[in-house]
Amino acid sequence: MEKIAFKMKLKPGYKEEYIKRHNAIWPELKELLIKSGISDYTIFLDEETNILFAVQKQHGTASSQDLGSLPIVHSWWKFMEDIMVTNPDSSPVSIPLEKVFHMD
Repeated sequence: MEKIAFKMKLKPGYKEEYIKRHNAIWPELKELLIKSGISDYTIFLDEETNILFAVQKQHGTASSQDLGSLPIVHSWWKFMEDIMVTNPDSSPVSIPLEKVFHMD
């Protein structure tokens, strides 16, 4: 098991909509993440910068960022692209973060 982190960017003024959409995450997307070995997935927001900070545990080799070729993930990206900074393929601009400290 590995814990990974990455950051994304929310467009200004969309905090409540982002929360609303994630509180109603599609069951089939959640199931895919779990089956892919993703657990303990948390996203934080820095309201000063609109930076979303995501942390997840991954069992196996795939993170949520590696599932973009699957139709349900691409549909989620399209659903979220109006409120996030995205790439041309609708995926969120996602920047991996380097772990520099850990304490149990």
